[in-house]
Amino acid sequence: MTTSLILAGVDTGGTFTDIVLLQDGQLKVYKVLSTPADPSKAILDGLMQLDALQHMQVLVHGSTVATNAVLERKGVPTGLITTSGFRDVLEIGRQTRPKLYDLRVCKVLPLVPRSLRMEVVERLNERGEILVELDEHSLKAALASLQAAGVEAIAISLLFSFVNPVHEQRVAEAVRATGLYVSASCEVLPEFREYERTSTVVLNAYVGPLIDRYLARLGQALPQKTVLRIMQSNGGSISSTMARREAARTLLSGPAAGVVGATFVAKATGDRQLITLDIGGTSTDVALVDGTITETTDGMIGGYPTKLPMIDIHTVGAGGGSIAWFDLGGALRVGPASAGADPGPASYGRGGTDATVTDAHVVLGRLIPTAFLGGAMLLDMERALQAVSTIAQRLKTSLAEAALGIIHIVNANMEAAIRVISVERGCDPRNFTLVAFGGAGPLHACELAAALRIPRVLIPTSPGVLSALGMLIADTLKDYVRTVMTLSEDAREVITSTFAALEEQGRRDLLQEEIPVERIAIERYLDLRYVGQSYELTIPFAEELAQAVNDFHAEHERRFGYSDPDERVQVVNVRLKARGIADRPIFEQQEIVQHTTAKPTTRRGVIFATSAGVVAHQVAVYERSALQPGSVLTGPALIIQYDTTTLVPPQWHMRVDAFSNLIIEPIATG
Repeated sequence: MTTSLILAGVDTGGTFTDIVLLQDGQLKVYKVLSTPADPSKAILDGLMQLDALQHMQVLVHGSTVATNAVLERKGVPTGLITTSGFRDVLEIGRQTRPKLYDLRVCKVLPLVPRSLRMEVVERLNERGEILVELDEHSLKAALASLQAAGVEAIAISLLFSFVNPVHEQRVAEAVRATGLYVSASCEVLPEFREYERTSTVVLNAYVGPLIDRYLARLGQALPQKTVLRIMQSNGGSISSTMARREAARTLLSGPAAGVVGATFVAKATGDRQLITLDIGGTSTDVALVDGTITETTDGMIGGYPTKLPMIDIHTVGAGGGSIAWFDLGGALRVGPASAGADPGPASYGRGGTDATVTDAHVVLGRLIPTAFLGGAMLLDMERALQAVSTIAQRLKTSLAEAALGIIHIVNANMEAAIRVISVERGCDPRNFTLVAFGGAGPLHACELAAALRIPRVLIPTSPGVLSALGMLIADTLKDYVRTVMTLSEDAREVITSTFAALEEQGRRDLLQEEIPVERIAIERYLDLRYVGQSYELTIPFAEELAQAVNDFHAEHERRFGYSDPDERVQVVNVRLKARGIADRPIFEQQEIVQHTTAKPTTRRGVIFATSAGVVAHQVAVYERSALQPGSVLTGPALIIQYDTTTLVPPQWHMRVDAFSNLIIEPIATG
């Protein structure tokens, strides 16, 4: 009997590598400790342990290689070639201060030092007309200097190349002839705004060779028949070849996949207004879905701007591995430093001694040492107690109070992140459902919902590996942009021709990735602003420009509280998404048996903070696999499963819906 082929989604995190397999309509989940020195090792080990490697048809992978290289400044030596007189654009930036009132503020150093920023003699005007021809002698001199300096990659960003790429294409051709990695703005981001465009192509060059080598190594280790696809920051996937060429598109691939997975799961239940909460070992990623996933082209990675489209995600350094420490004033802080996978939290028993959020949960009884990863990994209670005791001694409190203090502080950091993407953008959290996932998300969800008065928490069936599931169901997605910079009343002809060219390119690229014609969908957008403004709003474009302008006025009113229909509108950019619709598993509704009371497997002591102080409850413990649609229970309770533990606090009620999601809501009082 032949084994059917397998589709796999793999999310490499700072602590765990999550694997989801889809075979014969059935999902299988697995977690293995990450191997930061070589992330592919954990992937291959996990797939071999599952006996899936030789039967793999498609592997969709979300990688942290690019992200970590930027955050840790461990990219390759990179050079920059730009127009004569403009090599300091990367350092001047927008002349904004990171912290307005900090007298000792330090700017983030450019990824390319001044000695590696070279100029070539050439000049175009704003219409793309050649004022000064490209000087080949200056190009040869620039290349010779960069080669002598030992760079591995070169970014190219010439003035107004987004209007006319002829000079930039010639420079890219000369660089490619040397064998160095090339990142040209006319290929990566043909869009106006000199500093952001330059920063984006520099980021791409800085991480490009690392991603190129990593994906080449991973691809060689996979069976020849396996198709390797890479998750992008925009929530779609691209081919490994494309990712190796435009590595900056993968900078937020893991968090983006989590939002895609959460949206897919929640929409099956009818929920369309969501706040997604992804708590892993190192960080917490939050996003707002108001009917549709929110995107941005004003992203920031490690202090460096990128204009490539990405899901609008806010990240804070708060996760299960976040380390508790004391600042100079003696105040307890948690994160952003993390124990990671090696050595990991003290309770992992791998040599870690610092108290972490995971250790605090162990001390409080919220994590069961013998039930972690389904019992495959035992947690060390004694080491957790020792680690938290150092915090308690410094605070002169009990162990329980110290552990609750760690949880309270990390919750405050997470709450602040949710406020950034909701309250600060005019959205009331009380109108949304909190979808919690990641290995630690279900442990913190209800306490965060209570703090923000979010009325409903949804825990998916496999919350610990939802990002990997998101990769499995992600569409193939290509983003294209052209700057046109024209008044709306004069824009019809240029918009029509630009959309036609971009659509032709999008369809051609998707067909090259073997997407069937009938599964290709085209989405059109315009970046619009009032004349004189320095920021734009991205508005969907159907057929009529007048309708897009009216939609812009309405969106401006919603976002900023005012609009001016009599003011002239400028079309800045034309955007197009070419989407290859993916085959997705269908979640079938199951029959609900009303008011089925779940039966606990055991009871254990769990500590909570209340207005009256520290309170220990005898808490019922339930196996998630034993909870059927219609099952109900009242907190306090713990629900354990292979990839996570869900905490239902006192005064909260849980039910299982028809899709086997856990729906947790506060019990109405009064």
